[in-house]
Amino acid sequence: MTLGDPAWPVSGAREIRWMTEVVQSGRWSWLGKHERAFCEAFSEFIGTRYAVALSNGTVTMQCALQALGVKPGDEVIVPALTWVATAQAAMDIGANVVFADIDQETLVLDPASFETMITPRTKAVIPVHLYGCMCDMDAIMRIARKHKIKVLEDVAHQHGSRWRNKGAGAIGDAGSFSFQQSKVLTSGEGGAVTTNRLDVYMTVFALKQVGWAPGNPKQNLFDNLVRADRYGHNYRMTEMQAVLLRGGLTRLPSQTARRERSAQQIREGLQKIGGPLRAARRDRRITRQAYYAMTLCYDENAAGGVGRDAFLHALSAEGCRMDLTYGAVYRNPLLNLYDDTTSPIPYRDPETIQDYRNLALPNTEKSVAETAVTLGQVAMLGNKTYIGQLLAAIRKVSDHLPEAQQAWESRKA
Repeated sequence: MTLGDPAWPVSGAREIRWMTEVVQSGRWSWLGKHERAFCEAFSEFIGTRYAVALSNGTVTMQCALQALGVKPGDEVIVPALTWVATAQAAMDIGANVVFADIDQETLVLDPASFETMITPRTKAVIPVHLYGCMCDMDAIMRIARKHKIKVLEDVAHQHGSRWRNKGAGAIGDAGSFSFQQSKVLTSGEGGAVTTNRLDVYMTVFALKQVGWAPGNPKQNLFDNLVRADRYGHNYRMTEMQAVLLRGGLTRLPSQTARRERSAQQIREGLQKIGGPLRAARRDRRITRQAYYAMTLCYDENAAGGVGRDAFLHALSAEGCRMDLTYGAVYRNPLLNLYDDTTSPIPYRDPETIQDYRNLALPNTEKSVAETAVTLGQVAMLGNKTYIGQLLAAIRKVSDHLPEAQQAWESRKA
């Protein structure tokens, strides 16, 4: 590959003008006009009645879970493959996390595994729309409603995806979004909770706004604040973040379409190459797919025994970077679940929590170790020539698998 990667993040003259006005105004926080405008535009974009802006995409999950009634000792089911914050958000409000397995190809929560993990203590489930695939929301919602379980969608990777033409983040009881720098809609840091439930909106608002909430939300969602009689926090978003998000949201539909075209070009190209790398299946019920990354599958048998890591190492030598996934959350050293100085796990009754030390979910383990590959969203903004070079690199490595294995073994030696 000779073409450079597309630029990220993207900004424009509108944000510069707005940002200058904000700095000069001295109104840098506390429900400014840009935060309000963004919340209104974002709720319309997702297809919910309400959106609350918060400081990041971890506290969004904490507040949403609390607003859905999750209390200390309740169980929250989380897919074993996700960023660690999905599990931490539940643990940090006193809930016990129960990990369920994933679909080995799409890497998202397996509904059958979710259902087997339900106990009388289960209060909520967090389906994570991961990388470039959505969860089977029909099955998840059916199971959740059957067992009276609340559904919090983790939509950090899927700003704009739609299931049966309904927005991700508008299907469950609430949606949690991250606007961290790598996300397709970004303000460096930031987050939002979306919901159609007024009670959830009011609770999340109070939790992030140090205990204040709108006195008459049916009349105004932001003004006439009163004490909400809740234990609140300061998880407010700044006006500078809101400016970046307003600008980014205007570009997001065209960027999503660009990534969709790239995904189709890659999917068709990989089929023609016929090597060990292919695109994960796309559910026909997905009517629009947003991509934090494109989810790909590696078949070592189709490579004559050449492993995934050797293949990716050779691709890197051609200037084509692809990535692995997160590690299994229950094994991720970033959490160190049994550390007795910072982790909550050693201070909980071992009889009431999952045995994370000895947990081994087969699809998660195999995906992380052998089969899962991702292509980041920034690369997917590349033009046809860029994607063509990427496919040429994949073809070259696929045509020289013995050499790829030899180079990998030489590196390890």
